[in-house]
Amino acid sequence: MSKHETPLTRRYWDEVGGTLVEEFAAIPRGVDHAPRMMDGVIILNAPKRIAKKSEVDLKGKDVIVIQTKANRLGMYLMGQAIFSLEIMKRYKPRSIKSVAICTKGDSEMESLLKKHKNVKVVIYEK
Repeated sequence: MSKHETPLTRRYWDEVGGTLVEEFAAIPRGVDHAPRMMDGVIILNAPKRIAKKSEVDLKGKDVIVIQTKANRLGMYLMGQAIFSLEIMKRYKPRSIKSVAICTKGDSEMESLLKKHKNVKVVIYEK
């Protein structure tokens, strides 16, 4: 957990509800690849609580995957948000949306993300 990013992730979760899994290990470390972590995964239409990955099953559920950076929207965060959609497909949810949470927008980057209908930018200014 990050002292700067976790509060932003939880703020978004407070707004949408559902069950939140923080630091979701979507891809565990392997011999030939690094682990891939999601800052949060929210299971919509589920009890409002924080759960561990081992306590939830995403199959057939509506989920939101969250990537958070406590700074301006940039290509790194955008890439995380876009590719998180692809990574999460392996869990077979009914639907997946991706949210990039940051503390400052960037009009150029936001215009590029409009092409990705399942990716949303949320800005919580400091």
